[in-house]
Amino acid sequence: MSTERTSFSVLFFIKKTRLLKNGEAPIRMRISVNRQIVDIVIKRSVPAEHWNQAKECSNARGKVALELSHYLESVRAKIMQIHREMEIDGKTITAKAIRDRYYENDEDHKTLVEVYAEHNEKCRALIGKDYTESTVGKFDGSLACLKEYIKYQYKQDDIYLSEVNTQFVQNFEFYLKTKRNLQNNSAIKHLKSLKKVIRIALANEWIKKDPFIGIQFKHEETCLDFLSQEELQILMEKDFAIPRLDMIRDVFVFCCMTGLAFIDVKQLTSEHIFKDNNDNLWIRKSRQKTNNMCNIPLLEPAIQLIEKYKNYPKCKRIMFCYLLSVISA
Repeated sequence: MSTERTSFSVLFFIKKTRLLKNGEAPIRMRISVNRQIVDIVIKRSVPAEHWNQAKECSNARGKVALELSHYLESVRAKIMQIHREMEIDGKTITAKAIRDRYYENDEDHKTLVEVYAEHNEKCRALIGKDYTESTVGKFDGSLACLKEYIKYQYKQDDIYLSEVNTQFVQNFEFYLKTKRNLQNNSAIKHLKSLKKVIRIALANEWIKKDPFIGIQFKHEETCLDFLSQEELQILMEKDFAIPRLDMIRDVFVFCCMTGLAFIDVKQLTSEHIFKDNNDNLWIRKSRQKTNNMCNIPLLEPAIQLIEKYKNYPKCKRIMFCYLLSVISA
């Protein structure tokens, strides 16, 4: 009884003709079994001039090259282990079967930017339902910061989820506060967005350990300055030569007189305005941020601002233009 010998090999190589945006060549892994070949993109890259094909590693010196060498060896060891386990289990060994087992068992298969971008796209599809356009824009801004950090720290466009550990989070915070020059509270906003994505990865078992364990966010108390009545009056009486600035001032004053945020003023329509039994005008509207219903009396300065833009040519583009029909009723 004869047994057929299975040929099996693992090879790392680069694609010099398909360079990444950073100018480096992507590294691929080729699994060969009985002349059947499959290639896997392993999310690592290297300057083409530093690649040594004979040794299947970078010939550069330094920490980055050493880490790359260790990583390639760890990936090779995983493939060799999968091949050995399939032999022991009596499974049919093919290059495709090894690749599929590698993806099944490899917690590194999902990448951080990939999962983050998918999260943002799902949130974008829920604008007007669960999220606002502003919130999704903040998620996109946080993702952009994360991409910059990965490029700066790891010299690549993405990393595997398994590489996201406590040190990664701490270094990201340090990067935000030093290289991006963000204050503590601003940096925490980006970290909280990242933590939300990590919770998704944990729930789907794409990673085994929470990198945020032991990390606490400490918001710093901020001292907000308020305009005095005299300062507000000076602003209201200020003459601006530029119409755009005059309009911005008026919207700001309208917010001061109503206590509404810009987004709340932008959303105002005639249905939010009503008159009480004494013919006093009120705003009744739920706040965008808290969804709390509020009842706000329209003070005379706010009504005067509405009257100011009553005949404005582009009135329909002014935030509080919808109130005109109510005022003139």
